[in-house]
Amino acid sequence: MSEFTPQPICRRVVFLNPHFYVKTGRTRDDVDSTRPRHQPTPVLYVTTSATPEVKMATAYERFNLHTTPEKFYVEACDDGATDVLVIDRVSTEMTLAGKKDIPPSGVTRPICGIMGSIRLVAGTYLIVITRKKKMGDLCGHTVWKAVDFDVVSYKKTLLHLTENQVQDNKTFLSMINGVLSTDGFYFCTDYDLSHTQQRLANTSPDFQEMSLLERADQRFVWNGNLLRDIIAQPELHKFAFPVIHGFIVMKPCRINAKIFEWILISRRSCFRAGVRYYVRGIDSEGHAANFVETEQIVQYQSAKASFVQTRGSMPFFWSQRPNLKYKPKPLISSSTNHMDGFKRHFESQILIYGKQVILNLMNLVLIEAIGTAFDFHKECSKMRWHRLQILVDAVSENQDEYGYFWDNSDGNILLQQTGTFRSNCMDCLDRTNVIQSLLARRSLQGQLQRMGVLHVGQKIEEQADFEKIYKNAWADNANACAKQYAGTGALKTDFTRTGKRTQWGLVMDGWNSMIRYYKNNFSDGFRQDAIDLFLGNYVVEELEGQTPLRAKKDWKFFTLPVIMLVAFAMCIICLIMAGDTWTETAAYATFWGMASTLMAAIIVFNGKEFVDAPKLVQKEKMD
Repeated sequence: MSEFTPQPICRRVVFLNPHFYVKTGRTRDDVDSTRPRHQPTPVLYVTTSATPEVKMATAYERFNLHTTPEKFYVEACDDGATDVLVIDRVSTEMTLAGKKDIPPSGVTRPICGIMGSIRLVAGTYLIVITRKKKMGDLCGHTVWKAVDFDVVSYKKTLLHLTENQVQDNKTFLSMINGVLSTDGFYFCTDYDLSHTQQRLANTSPDFQEMSLLERADQRFVWNGNLLRDIIAQPELHKFAFPVIHGFIVMKPCRINAKIFEWILISRRSCFRAGVRYYVRGIDSEGHAANFVETEQIVQYQSAKASFVQTRGSMPFFWSQRPNLKYKPKPLISSSTNHMDGFKRHFESQILIYGKQVILNLMNLVLIEAIGTAFDFHKECSKMRWHRLQILVDAVSENQDEYGYFWDNSDGNILLQQTGTFRSNCMDCLDRTNVIQSLLARRSLQGQLQRMGVLHVGQKIEEQADFEKIYKNAWADNANACAKQYAGTGALKTDFTRTGKRTQWGLVMDGWNSMIRYYKNNFSDGFRQDAIDLFLGNYVVEELEGQTPLRAKKDWKFFTLPVIMLVAFAMCIICLIMAGDTWTETAAYATFWGMASTLMAAIIVFNGKEFVDAPKLVQKEKMD
């Protein structure tokens, strides 16, 4: 067969400075969202010649943690390393020392890395990674998944706290451990996981010499708040690395006796992060809720190609607070300028990704000037999921125009992706993932043909072994993103895994929907508080006397459910222990049944007072 050889291109590229995204807490004074704060936007060039080999800055990979009553000593154990990070447990000061300074009396244990530190009521805590799992190799660099963590107190005792402070500190610790137990933290000690292949290729040698902490895309660095003390001291940067949150799968695959590496990376943004019903829409800076950048990478014979898509909440100011109803009514803000936030969001999207096609999968009409609307439920009702091809065909010209990133074995950049698809449904989970998997497959078809892996006329769908890997990986991606945002696995994954809707899939969707209902109403407030605490949206003051955790509930929260349960129990008792006559039994049962129903109606009417709402950050003020 004749192989297609793409020709090198030369174009001027404006690279997004990693400091473009600056976390500013809950307020911000008139900052132009299209420019970095106090940072110029460097202009870099992609040339037709191979990029010179530049040794990337790395972080240490192996550590020992030595603990004494006064200090922590984090010893770098890489070959030839002599540095030791010393952390004073009283002053919290961090300094650099040598191995000769480690006291022999300390308690020693190996750790996999430093996640960071955080201040709680009892004082500062050190968060370390204690176990990791190898996911695979990306461009020759090992990618790790952080599996287990430990949260170690700087203080040796809690005797300086009151009883209430001890309880609050315990609650805050539970929040931190809750976030850390959420599956999906990944890192690399000698490679930048926070950037796409195309962003990394369009960089200068100076950028590659920056530490991983300095050059990381701050949108996706989930331990940025925890590392603020280390970031402030450049000499300590080798002791830490950025950790992303999301999903990564790396699979060696074979088609036509040709082995290639297929990789899927989803990076969750830590800006406007949160849970399903408490974080919707965008904020004043244009950051969208549940924003995820998904990159599909293929590596074959030192050449690689990547295709990037994004998802995110509908980019205007809206909310959907839980209120005990199965589907709370979405509310669109009437007091804010939607176009201002919308403009900020897409100015940053265009700056980073180029042209945009918005795929709106909601069952509502979207203005054609904004994007492509596809009523998912209407078009695919009655198990007609083959009709998804209608949407794929409708945007095929855009996908061909935007292309994908490609560089060859010589390091030449031959193709660049000039635009992305931004997909959304209500939650940006289930339907969004289905569409993204179809678009990614279409891109992959072209990539594998150009690489010579697929023969002319061959289709990916015909490669049974690879198709199974592909579908299961995208379904796992859906589950990971759904658990991180909605608290349960994704819906509709039976279609992603098998290519068709099944009756068992409908049953599992119903089960997951019930679990989502419970979690969204009765546990998501705590999860939202945990995320806000972890990311620094709420800062605990040491020895804080009165925390928002002790906000008192209204009397209705305790009284009405008790009355409802008592009335319901009395109704059941009346039916079991029948009276002398049927009329008497029916009268008692009807009375208590109506009393129970009335209490239930009152509870639902006041639903927002009975759900588990966030206490640390008032989300209404952030919308």
